[in-house]
Amino acid sequence: MSRGDGDGRHDEYPRRGGLTTGEVARRLGVAPTTIRSWDRRYGIGPDAHTGGRHRRWTAADVARLERMCALTATGLPPAEAARTALGDAPPDAAPHTPAALPQPSPLPRGRSRAGSGMRLGDVRQESKGIARAALRLDAAALDELLLAAIADHGLVTAWTEVIMPTLQATGRKWESSGEKYVEVEHFLSWHVSGALRRSSPPVAADGPGTTTVLACVPGENHTLPLEVLAAALAERGLPVRMLGGALPVESVVAAVRRTGPAAVGLWAQSRTTASRPLAQHVAAMEWGVRGARRRPAVLTLGPGWAGQTVAGLPHPSGLAEALAVVESVVSGR
Repeated sequence: MSRGDGDGRHDEYPRRGGLTTGEVARRLGVAPTTIRSWDRRYGIGPDAHTGGRHRRWTAADVARLERMCALTATGLPPAEAARTALGDAPPDAAPHTPAALPQPSPLPRGRSRAGSGMRLGDVRQESKGIARAALRLDAAALDELLLAAIADHGLVTAWTEVIMPTLQATGRKWESSGEKYVEVEHFLSWHVSGALRRSSPPVAADGPGTTTVLACVPGENHTLPLEVLAAALAERGLPVRMLGGALPVESVVAAVRRTGPAAVGLWAQSRTTASRPLAQHVAAMEWGVRGARRRPAVLTLGPGWAGQTVAGLPHPSGLAEALAVVESVVSGR
């Protein structure tokens, strides 16, 4: 996968000459092709070459581009955003001085607002770039950043510390802005789903008592948390069947009877959709030959089960814990 024309290291900068376009792209959450296009069309690229044909970005160059990213994230057309960003540049800026280059932060985390009032809190730096790309509806940059986060950190860490905080911030932005930003949340969720599929290996072949069935309870359509669990199980070579959103009760029962799973994960985002009778019924189901009947371990997943969990059924608090429960169940069969 192409990561631009940098050397792939997120938190290191060249000692002289400035940042490459690839490094700037990763820093700001913009595809390198977008940056080059803005340079050609609006003249917002580096002020000078620093040797050879490769262009280097100084602190002042990056500041102008960051300003443009923030403006486009609010919906301002790129041409107008570029004019504003170029006009905002202080006349006495010294863009060619290597000493003015931004220094690496001593910590990989920091409080960020992503340039458009989106409060991210204490998160990894990658969340800022992903949020900016989502706000701009920049599909190419968003795909690149999501895949890079998964490749760099692994699926569990990327989801827990990069992707999920950005999704939560997007949801808060939507809730506090009326009907605004709904398209951003849907856009981000769609691309996260695609990145999960592209990053996970083929599902392992299964047999009776080895697979995990994942489904949203009736009336529940929030499938993304189950998609990441399915991808993480596949990453570990564990068989999984993902049945998606709002599965009717009779379909859940039929799937368990047909597959004989070791575990069943039932996701409920809302307390209004969490169904204790359904979880109890699935947990009581038996499969296998007479004399060696087995029952699946039922995991009640998601915030909807809070306060109404079922005695004896695990309620993992997050992705890592859910994986540990499934691995324990499968290895014990």
